[in-house]
Amino acid sequence: MVESNYDILGIIEGSTDKEIRDAFRRLALQFHSDRGGENEQFIKIKQAYEDLKIGKKYPETNLEKLRNSRVYSGESEEEVRRKNQILGQQLSKEMQTAEEWAAALNRSNSTASRLFGSKTLGEIELERKANGALSIKGNFMAGSLTYDGPIIMQGNITSPSWTDEFKTKIHLTSGDFKFINPLDNKYRIENGAQIIVDNGNVVVGNIFGRKFRVQDSEGRVGVYQTKEHRTHVLAPKGKIIAENIANTVFLEGDTIIVLNLEDDVRIKGREILIYGGKITYDTIIELKKDGIIRFFENFSVQGLSNDAIIKLDNGKQIPLVDIKTKKIRDLADEFVPNKNDYHKDATMVGNGFTITYEMLDNLSKKPSKSQKFNWTSKLGLSRN
Repeated sequence: MVESNYDILGIIEGSTDKEIRDAFRRLALQFHSDRGGENEQFIKIKQAYEDLKIGKKYPETNLEKLRNSRVYSGESEEEVRRKNQILGQQLSKEMQTAEEWAAALNRSNSTASRLFGSKTLGEIELERKANGALSIKGNFMAGSLTYDGPIIMQGNITSPSWTDEFKTKIHLTSGDFKFINPLDNKYRIENGAQIIVDNGNVVVGNIFGRKFRVQDSEGRVGVYQTKEHRTHVLAPKGKIIAENIANTVFLEGDTIIVLNLEDDVRIKGREILIYGGKITYDTIIELKKDGIIRFFENFSVQGLSNDAIIKLDNGKQIPLVDIKTKKIRDLADEFVPNKNDYHKDATMVGNGFTITYEMLDNLSKKPSKSQKFNWTSKLGLSRN
């Protein structure tokens, strides 16, 4: 007969959490190596206690231990992929259970906390608060979770590199998604994970994607293909507040507040506020109609990458190099005839500057006859 975790702790099935905890403490004192006990037996007791905390009745078999190893490497590429598929499948099942558990608490407006995963898979703690918020502690590594309410996160969010089948996706149908002290804790969203917030804001730290080369699928020597895991953070009706955005990322929000944009970044919003000094190559900023892009750093427009592009709702694309050939004030003088309107559009604010949708839309238009006359008059030239 297979020994259960209850048998290992010497208690009956259905014991309370307190009884399980007391049994573990009693046996830990008896078998801990510091007390002269057997280390192997102590490990067995500790694992039984951890299993029962997440509702697991029996210990893992040797095959399960092999399958649940956190990261596989070595051997053949095929074997690594097969074992990692098992890892993704197990984590996804855990997240499905977590989603159902959290939804049931929401329906009954109850509070509770529970661990999901295991020591080998990686533990993650979920707690439904009295205010309806879901607290998540631990690293979210695979699978999807949909929740009708705000989420408060302490940990990193990543996604499997070996498959799209178990891709990480966190979806909030209402409420905000927030990291706790993201700048101090250096929390990251990376490797193709998705955060989708239907009606709320997103407050996070660094956001990274991943782009890498793989050998040609047809086996041609010296030929490689590029694969990407683009990380998505979407809050189309709210704000996204983040730090550095780099290496294959897409953001969409009504307002986007970021530090730096580097290497194949796409952002889309109505109000885009950039506080850092970097906008590097292959960046596309999609500006919604009547929107603005504001730069707060004390650097000139000449410091922006030539390869970055601003794309408008109407399909126009303006390379930043086109803006760099003109001074921002000159653009305002040319396309905002009334100087009072110019100041209202806040084209120069403090040490930074603002570019409006209207300015960018007019940038590619030919000046009117009256504008030509104004410019030629300033230069002392006749109209003929």
